[in-house]
Amino acid sequence: MNLFARWGDLVCRWRFVVIAIVAAGLLGLGAYSWGVQDHLSSGGLDDPTSESALAARMADSAFGRNHDVDVVVLYTAPEGLTVDDPQFAHAVTDNLNALPRLYPDQISGVNGAYWRTDTGRASGPQLATADRQRAIASIAIRGSDDTTLTNNYRKVKDAFDIPGVDVQVGGLQGVAGALNDTIATDSHRMELIAFPAVAVLLFFIFGGVVAAALPLIVGILTVIGAMGIVRVLTNVTEVNSFVSPVVSMIGLGLAIDYGLFIVSRFREELADGYDTRTAVKRSVMTAGRTVLFSATMIVASLGGMLLFPQGFLKSMAYGAIATVSLAALTAITILPAALAILGPRVDALGFERFRRTKTTEEIENGFWGRATDWVMRRPGKVALPLVLGLILLILPMKSLAFGGFSEKYLPPDSPTRVAQEQIDKYFPLRKSDPIELVIVSDDSTAIGPVVAQANHAPGLASTLFETPARSLSDRDVYRTKAFLADSGQADATVDYLRSLDAPDGARILVGGVPTIQKDSIDALLSRVPMMIALVLLLTTILMFLTFGSLILPIKAALMSALGLGSTIGILTWIFVEGHGAGILDFTPQPIQSNVLVLIIAIIYGLSTDYEVFLVSRMVEARARGATTEEAIRTGTAHTGRIITAAALILLVVTGAFAFSDLVMMQYIAYGMIAALFIDATILRMLLVPAAMKLLGDRCWWAPAWMTRVQKRVGLGEPVLDDERPRAVAST
Repeated sequence: MNLFARWGDLVCRWRFVVIAIVAAGLLGLGAYSWGVQDHLSSGGLDDPTSESALAARMADSAFGRNHDVDVVVLYTAPEGLTVDDPQFAHAVTDNLNALPRLYPDQISGVNGAYWRTDTGRASGPQLATADRQRAIASIAIRGSDDTTLTNNYRKVKDAFDIPGVDVQVGGLQGVAGALNDTIATDSHRMELIAFPAVAVLLFFIFGGVVAAALPLIVGILTVIGAMGIVRVLTNVTEVNSFVSPVVSMIGLGLAIDYGLFIVSRFREELADGYDTRTAVKRSVMTAGRTVLFSATMIVASLGGMLLFPQGFLKSMAYGAIATVSLAALTAITILPAALAILGPRVDALGFERFRRTKTTEEIENGFWGRATDWVMRRPGKVALPLVLGLILLILPMKSLAFGGFSEKYLPPDSPTRVAQEQIDKYFPLRKSDPIELVIVSDDSTAIGPVVAQANHAPGLASTLFETPARSLSDRDVYRTKAFLADSGQADATVDYLRSLDAPDGARILVGGVPTIQKDSIDALLSRVPMMIALVLLLTTILMFLTFGSLILPIKAALMSALGLGSTIGILTWIFVEGHGAGILDFTPQPIQSNVLVLIIAIIYGLSTDYEVFLVSRMVEARARGATTEEAIRTGTAHTGRIITAAALILLVVTGAFAFSDLVMMQYIAYGMIAALFIDATILRMLLVPAAMKLLGDRCWWAPAWMTRVQKRVGLGEPVLDDERPRAVAST
């Protein structure tokens, strides 16, 4: 008896204990996750090992964290009046003076305003337009880290409104707060839309309330537990708020998929005449084993994000890996234990028309079996046009461009985005993304020539670098800054500044938001090949150890590359080239680089997931002595309906994010929709059978020495005995 058979027996024997322990653990994690949003941040987007990050840390150490543009408020005078109107000015100054008193733990004071204020360090005409129709104020939020700043701004975000005054709020924290609020709204929308829709879908898939409820319960417990692990992670590292929708999407979708596979296999075993105990054991040995290996391969894919220095990607990797692991854990513990309790009652509370489970013979002679026969009769004619079509979808990738976070990821009519664009238009010297030079030198006379050279950098706005300010620390640190004509085109400026010759004994560091974004993108691009190579190596090894073939993992990698490439091509065509921008309400622009890496990891992992479920059933048939054609037909027939249903469930879950106001969530939603459609239909149900038919018995080839290693490791597909008793027990 192998390990999975023993586990199936153990879960059957201790079914109530297993459910109690695992459910209690997940619910306990859920209780601990309460208020997790208060521990998440909007940071982690930069490369902490880069020169720009070092410049930021050095400047913060010398001068303290820069709070100049935490919140920038734009005030517009009523028609026919100016910002000098006594009543208007009085209302604004009263609000600004009250902010530090009312919120002493969140607001440290007013950096500057057109009007004199109690805590303002600057005032004057430079903070109003020439026609005095508009004026601004800059407010400092307390906090030395992104999490604290995010939480403090959340508490005071409505405090800047003034009755009867046109107030628009922008600045770094204003934009970050709008992004975080949109993410939270998206997660809530997903819960409201996806849970009921998935429940209805599962009912029609299984034809009964009980069978449909099991995967849904597993999905809910997985998400609850994963949020608890995310809360634990916030105690040891910075976790970006984007992790919440990622955990919800992956946890709900994948856990339900795993539950779908195991419940379907259990019902199939019951339909073939096995008693409950045997059906549970066989389900764990087959579907449960596949779930575990599938989760391992998805974890390997997601683990590729740990190669990148950005905290954003690391936190996504930690959260997603924890979620996938919990999904697999609940699928092989709570689910088989519940099935052992229910037995044939798993079909209770349903309609006979929908819930009838087909026998193995009926499945293999059904639609998917006949469709596979059709594909295998003409494999070349099926494969060639499909491959050409996918290559055509890949072609738009030539326009792929990468960008950083900005207010442009909000909808064009977002109040925060409109405010920031108005501030940038009327007050270009108050933008939130200057480029900076941080100079360390003991010779103050050397700073002037450096600044003079820096003023000749290409791409600078009309204003020159400010006069450098000397720090009060034990080192002589100087910081200068200027604004770019186009912060999205900063490469030439950064390269010029980094080519400046530093005076003897001095060090010049180039920083600022445009430089941080450039360094972050460069770090991503330099590590993507390493990520791809490592993930391919790990998944190839795991698939070989699972299936005993070297050809199947190579074929799977090629299929995944076609699917992933065509998905990125579709995303580029939509979001970079701008097709459908009006309908989807977004601004065409470079794709946010961190999110694109996240999408690649998730889609490749899910692609491997479906490949494992499909091929494992083929290998199972092969292990029982089936020919290659019989194995292809059996595997596709038995998994076709389930893979389609699983993809449909994930489409419903991710589709809820298609309504997001945040373009980054639209990346994931439409990317997943495209990838799932391509993967579950074109690749797994058509291209894979065609390719395996063309390969023939070569599908199962591996060098003799590798085969010996695989047999010794013992991860091969189990050969199931016919354990049906003479008289079938009902429970």
